[in-house]
Amino acid sequence: MLPMSTAKPAAGMIIAIISLLLGACLFSPGKFASTLDIRREGTFTYSYTGEIYLLALSELGRRDGSSTFNPSPCTNPETGEEKRCTSAELAQQKADWESERNATAARRKRETEQMKAVFGGIDMSSPRAAEELATRLRRQAGWRRVDYKGDGLFDVEFSLTGRLDHDFAFPTVEQFPMANAFIQLSRRKDGVIRVDAPGFGPGAGGEPLRSLSKGAMMDGEKGPELPLPDGRFTLTTDAAILANNTDEGPQAAPAGQRLDWGVSVRSSAAPMALVRLGAR
Repeated sequence: MLPMSTAKPAAGMIIAIISLLLGACLFSPGKFASTLDIRREGTFTYSYTGEIYLLALSELGRRDGSSTFNPSPCTNPETGEEKRCTSAELAQQKADWESERNATAARRKRETEQMKAVFGGIDMSSPRAAEELATRLRRQAGWRRVDYKGDGLFDVEFSLTGRLDHDFAFPTVEQFPMANAFIQLSRRKDGVIRVDAPGFGPGAGGEPLRSLSKGAMMDGEKGPELPLPDGRFTLTTDAAILANNTDEGPQAAPAGQRLDWGVSVRSSAAPMALVRLGAR
């Protein structure tokens, strides 16, 4: 059993995790390569190959305390020196520990229900949670491979082709009420497609979690090892590029033009582009 003074930060950590999850900060990219091809007649192909990190399956999301009572040292109130605990002091310590254990169990039950609501009924504290999630992804269109590597890290291969007669976002998970998108395609009435990749920008996905991890280390706890984003996002198109925030601008490519973004912790902005469908 952790001393009462060190058990509280762990409880606060779980509460902070719940807040982040309910704020839809669920996914973070690791090492990856991602491409988007938009054809001016309105078709697109999106692919993502590499790592996706899910906080709720990490070590931080599965913290459990000890179920064994271990008495804390007792001190002489007059001298402040450590002394042998009396029977009454030990009894009070154990009563306090049992009260805290009961309160913790009730709180964890509430938190589990909250997390199940976020994750479509999946109990992320279950050892079967990772495979249940992987199975759910594999049956969705586009997910060609989903391998769980442990501690919240999935290695995936995704590719989907469709028509831009609707908006598109990646990743999405069946029955998840919310999730942060790596990439979003939004179609406007004038045939312009706005491409945003918030999950490939600074402060996206895992960054609040890294701050939380640092806070855990300051409290004497071991934070999770979150993967750093490290990849490249490439957009190719034969349509007109109206705007973009790359450093180099559009480059000639066999299938039209190409935009490239490097993605890392040093990225200054999330990728963005405007593409107009139809004749160039």
